[in-house]
Amino acid sequence: FFLITKQQFSGDNDGGEIGVGLWVGGWVGGVGGKQHGFVGGARGNSMEHGFVGGARGNSMGLWGRVFSLLFRDYIEYQPEPVPKPSYGVHSQAHESDEVQQFRNAFQQLAGDDMEVSPQELMNILNRIIARRGDLKTDGFSIESCRSMVAVMDTDATGKLGFEEFKYLWTNIKKWQGVYKQFDVDQSGTINAEELPGAFKAAGFRLNDQLYKMVGRKYSDENGNMDFDNFLSCLVRLDAMFRAFQTLDKDGNGTIQVNIKEWLQLTMYS
Repeated sequence: FFLITKQQFSGDNDGGEIGVGLWVGGWVGGVGGKQHGFVGGARGNSMEHGFVGGARGNSMGLWGRVFSLLFRDYIEYQPEPVPKPSYGVHSQAHESDEVQQFRNAFQQLAGDDMEVSPQELMNILNRIIARRGDLKTDGFSIESCRSMVAVMDTDATGKLGFEEFKYLWTNIKKWQGVYKQFDVDQSGTINAEELPGAFKAAGFRLNDQLYKMVGRKYSDENGNMDFDNFLSCLVRLDAMFRAFQTLDKDGNGTIQVNIKEWLQLTMYS
C-alpha cells in the first residue's frame, strides 16, 4: 500500500531530507539500502539503488519530490465538495430562480444527453473567452478540457452532469475575477510576481517550491501564465485537494491507498 503524508516531508532527526513520501509494501528493498528494491533502501543515501530513492536519503526521488512539494509546511486549501446529482421533479422544484435559470442554460449547452463532453466544454469556454479581449489566451485545447472533465467527473461517465458543471462554472467565474484583479500591469497574463497573490485570493496557500513547479508547467518561458493555463492549474489543484480530503477519512493528514486506488487516482486526471 501507499502511505502519503502531508506533514513529514521537510527532513528528519538525522538531518537528511526525506525523499519518498510514499511506501510500497514489499518493494522498498533493504533497510540499509543495500538491496535493490523498487523504491530503494529505507535508509538509502541516494536514489542510486531505487526508482524513487531512500526514505531517509539525502537525494530526493521523482515521486518524493512531487509529494514533498505538494504537502509540506503551510500548504492549505479548503475545497467545497462537488454536490451529488439531484434527480426528479421534486428536487428541481425546490431550486432557487438562479439555479433554475442556470439549469435551463445548461440544457441548451449540453444537448439531448444532458451532459457536457470535453469537446462541448472546449466550445463553451472558447466562445466565452473570445468575447473577453482583456484576457490573454491561446484558447482552451481539447487536451486541457479533457483534463478538466476528468478531474471533475465524480461519477466517471467521461462527461460533466449538471451538478459537476455547475461546480466547475462557479469556480471559473470566481477565478476569472481573481485573474483580472491580480493582473495589475494589465498585460492580460499573470507573471511570477503576481502569481502567489492570485493563488492566495483563489484560496490556495502553496509554498515557494510548488509555485516554481507550477510556473514551469503552466507558464511560458518568460514566466507569464495566460488565462487558460491559470484556470487549468486551479482546476487540477482543486481536484487534488478534494481527492486527498476524501481519502483522509480521520483528518490526520495521512492517507493509505492500494495500487489499484493509486492508479485510478493518478491516471484519470
